[in-house]
Parts: sequence; structure tokens; C-alpha cells
Amino acid sequence: MKKLLVGTAVAAITSAGAAAAQDQSTSACLITKTDSNPFFVKMREGASAKAEELGIDLNTYAGRIDGDNETQVAAIETCIANDADGILITPSDPAAIAPVVEQARDAGLLVIALDTPLDPIDAADMTFATDNYRAGVLIGQWAAGQLGDAADDAKIGLLNINISQPTVGVLRNQGFLDGFGIDLGDPNKWGDETDPRIVGHDTSDGATDGGRRGMENLLAIDPGINVVYTINEPAAAGAYEALSALGREDDALIVSVDGGCPGVQNVKEGVIGATSQQYPLRMASLGIEAIATYAETGETPEATEGKDFFDTGVALVTDDPVEGVPSIDTDEGLELCWG
Repeated sequence: MKKLLVGTAVAAITSAGAAAAQDQSTSACLITKTDSNPFFVKMREGASAKAEELGIDLNTYAGRIDGDNETQVAAIETCIANDADGILITPSDPAAIAPVVEQARDAGLLVIALDTPLDPIDAADMTFATDNYRAGVLIGQWAAGQLGDAADDAKIGLLNINISQPTVGVLRNQGFLDGFGIDLGDPNKWGDETDPRIVGHDTSDGATDGGRRGMENLLAIDPGINVVYTINEPAAAGAYEALSALGREDDALIVSVDGGCPGVQNVKEGVIGATSQQYPLRMASLGIEAIATYAETGETPEATEGKDFFDTGVALVTDDPVEGVPSIDTDEGLELCWG
């Protein structure tokens, strides 16, 4: 087993509730995309705190980079071999991970996707997540509202996660375009839209350097881009750097999704115009509670009414509100932020 964990670069294994573990046998696994992104750090903190509170033995694993499906597969196999009661996972490749998730469920484990739905979504027992489509709609509506009539002539650049098009990225991207007033092609993927306002799509790997590189690519297509969608706030920071290098940092609206403390601070400072804030600590703590209930009663969690997942909430954060688009200001956003 030691050789397996090292060889597949499982980045972190921690235990919570060690003292209580001797009195009961409930155990859970948390598998995140990486162990460095503040979003997943906060998710791990939430899971660990709730596991300690409930006396659950928690093992945590993380991929080496966003998109590292192989490590996540190995982590699930380890959880199955260790007879865990349940798994919480933020899948790097929602479709590729589905077969091994099926193995876990066949072995009797409860599997809950956090933040990013599996493909198909019912490959997991339940998804606890932000309504990522709604998060995208909010920033799209805000950007269109800021531009007013000029939205008809916008030049839009979009910075996604990666070319595998994980569900979370598709939902945010398509929600943004919908909110802005762009007709969608197939809503299950990005890149097939025909609206001439779209300059192009590029990728960022959800990182600052990737956002800078992707923005440079888009600006090479059209240096007049004035609306920038980004998958998350690190990518937004990179996009801002690329715009600043051309002296255009004040000419483009940048919108994003996450709500981490650095990102909300960037909204306050004008780097990002608006961001949709999500709540990873709540996702993870509710997931641990669900595993505890499942281990005790066999009961599985239910979706929010009218949705096919459990909605953990979202709020638009901006200091320049648009009429008709609900939002909170950065002072409130900083009270609720993470990272």
C-alpha cells in the first residue's frame, strides 16, 4: 500500500478524531483536485473539523495538479480497500472517474461529489455544490448590466479550466454566456457558440500563470477585448496581469467565480469587477454529516427541491451593483470568504 500511495503521488493523508476512532469504526475519505488551491484547503478544513466533531476517521487525498485523474482513481481504490463508509470527491475528470466511482458504490460506499458534478451526475449518490450555472448567470447579468447598450458590441474572451471541459467549468461558462444574453449551442459544452461578440475561448488550469497565458492568447486574436470571463479568481488575476502589460487593465470588465478572500479583495481593489462566492467549508462539512448518517442508518442525502443536486448557496460580490441582479458588497464578502 505504501508503494501505491507514493507511486501515484497522493499528496496528503491525514486523520481526524483519532481518540474517538477506537470507540467506533466510521471512516470517510476526502479526495480533492489539488492540495494547494485555497478552495480545497478550506474544504479539507471543513471536513476535518466536522469529522473530529463526529468522531469519524478521515483520510484525505489530493491530485498533483488540476486534471490529475490517475491519482484520484488510485485514491478511490485505496478507500475501497480500507473499507471506508463514504467518499467525498471533487473530480478532476468527471467522466473518466465514473467507472471507479461505480466500483466504490458497488462495494457499499456512499459517494458524494463536491463542487464538481460527475458525468453523468447520477454516477455519484449525490452532489453537494454551488449552483455553478447560477453563479455564471449572475456574473453574466452583472457584466451586461454594467455595459448597458454597449453590451451589443462587446468583445468577450473566456478563460476556462482545461480542454477536458469538466462539468463545473461548462456550467459556469454557459451560465455566464446565458446571463450576458448569448445564445448557446449545446449547453453541455463550451466553444460551439456562433455569437460574433465572442472573441474566443482559452484555458487557464485555474491558475494565475495559466490565466495570464490564456489572456495573452486571446489578446493576440483581438487586443480590444473588453469583457473577460474567468473560471476562478487565480485565473482572473493572471488575466489582469496580461491586460496590464498592454495598459488595458482599466478597459476590460473581469468577472469570476470562487469568493476566496484574495479574490474578494481583488474585487474591492478593482482588479475583478464581480465574483460569485461559493462556500466550500459548508460543502465538506455537510458531506461528512451525510456519511455519518449513512453509516448509522443507511439513509442517503436528498437533492434540493427542483434540482438534481444539493445546493450549498452562491452570492454575487461586487461594489458596483446592477439593478435587478442581487449582490452583496465586498465588506460582507470578506466576512464570508475563505482562503
